[in-house]
Amino acid sequence: MHGTSIQAATPLLAYPQDLASSANQSSEAPSLSLAAIGSSTPRELASLNERVEQLEALLEEQQAAAEKKKAEASGKPTLKINGRIHLDAWSFPETSPGIGYFEHPAAALPDFGQDPDDRIFFRRIRLRFQGEAFETMVYRMQIDWNSADSGEMKDMYIGFKELPVLGTLLIGNQKRPLGLDHLNSSRFNIFIERPLVIEAFNEDARRIGIASYNHTSDESYAWCIGSYLMENVTLDGEYIGDTLQASGNARLVHSPWYDEACDGRNYVHFAIAGMLGHPDGDADPTDANSNEGRFRTRSEVRSQSRWLNTGRIPGADWYEVAGVESIVNLGPLQFVGEYQSTWLQRDDETVGTGPDLHFHGAYCYVSYMLTGEHVPYNRTSGTIGRVEPRQNFFLVDSCNDGVAAGWGAWQLAVRYSYLDLTDQDIAGGVENNVSFGLVWYFNPYSSMQFNAVYGDIENHEAVEGFTDGHFTALGTRLRIDF
Repeated sequence: MHGTSIQAATPLLAYPQDLASSANQSSEAPSLSLAAIGSSTPRELASLNERVEQLEALLEEQQAAAEKKKAEASGKPTLKINGRIHLDAWSFPETSPGIGYFEHPAAALPDFGQDPDDRIFFRRIRLRFQGEAFETMVYRMQIDWNSADSGEMKDMYIGFKELPVLGTLLIGNQKRPLGLDHLNSSRFNIFIERPLVIEAFNEDARRIGIASYNHTSDESYAWCIGSYLMENVTLDGEYIGDTLQASGNARLVHSPWYDEACDGRNYVHFAIAGMLGHPDGDADPTDANSNEGRFRTRSEVRSQSRWLNTGRIPGADWYEVAGVESIVNLGPLQFVGEYQSTWLQRDDETVGTGPDLHFHGAYCYVSYMLTGEHVPYNRTSGTIGRVEPRQNFFLVDSCNDGVAAGWGAWQLAVRYSYLDLTDQDIAGGVENNVSFGLVWYFNPYSSMQFNAVYGDIENHEAVEGFTDGHFTALGTRLRIDF
């Protein structure tokens, strides 16, 4: 074999010119060019066949080892660790007197009626542990440590995937499928805080429940159907009570146009969502259950109190929520809008009950990527995804005593938001907001957000005689996820 080993063998898939060069470099290695093979002696051909067999045996060993490793891995749970940090700052350069009383409504406290305080705080400090078990089971555990003295339970579920008809089935604490902006991750949302209507009718979003997620093979349709307990267990992680009031939720998503040829730079999204809820109807704040009929929200800023609040509605028996949502994305330009309407029926037994109620709200915004990128879209979940700058941000000294820089990606946005929580004997307030947003994406995993919000509230339950107010707020967020 002329001393030739498999390590020293010339690659069989090399180009002819490379083979010729290899032959010139070693007088002992036989030439493997086509011409040389045709004129090879039987001994040289036998040597070549033996080398090929050695290569095939080595390849089979590698494939067997890879399959064995995969089989061993399939019998063990996998683990992925992710997290996010959101550092926020809010200031209130202008507020009318009414806002001070909505922020500090307790007459017995020394801050009664004082305007909102500026604040710097960690909005989110989350760790997420997730993975698979035996390939067809999934799990997720997510805790938010934004309060240093206690954690908040977020996603906490066990599930099965690739099920017939059901697709993926999740059991545990998860988001109810109501409101596009709530289903979008806070890692990707353009504005710092969610719109008024989104938080009012689906406060905190997550509840303990069981839900099925699936989609068509071409991904043009996707849906979620689930049932959830009404009570929010984010802080204590447990439901205590015998009544087990629950809600039924469903969402159907259609993306009739998704331009795959340009990697999804252009797309259209439509969705409808609904919820049927059965709260306990008790207006007593000492009630052990916290699944009361109540709708409230902060004013797209991070204030101490929720300035729009119906309070616990006496006799709240059943309520229904219907929502529609849409996205039209044309390259760097995006239009988004949602509308939700809530009808609440009250019983005839609870003290203080009254007539049935109707609340509603909506928002719309337009955004534009100044640097030419686009906001990605996930068709199977019907949500937006991670913006990837064409050039990441950096600012460093260069080798020639100059400065080298990359400026990341920049996005401008403006949003109008409306919510009406006043009807009949309930005066939760009516608010109109305009928000201006600027996002500076340092890289795909970190960014800085800037928001300026002007809001006007009217038809609010009187606090020290004030039923209306207006404000201007400025907010920033430095965010990173990993």
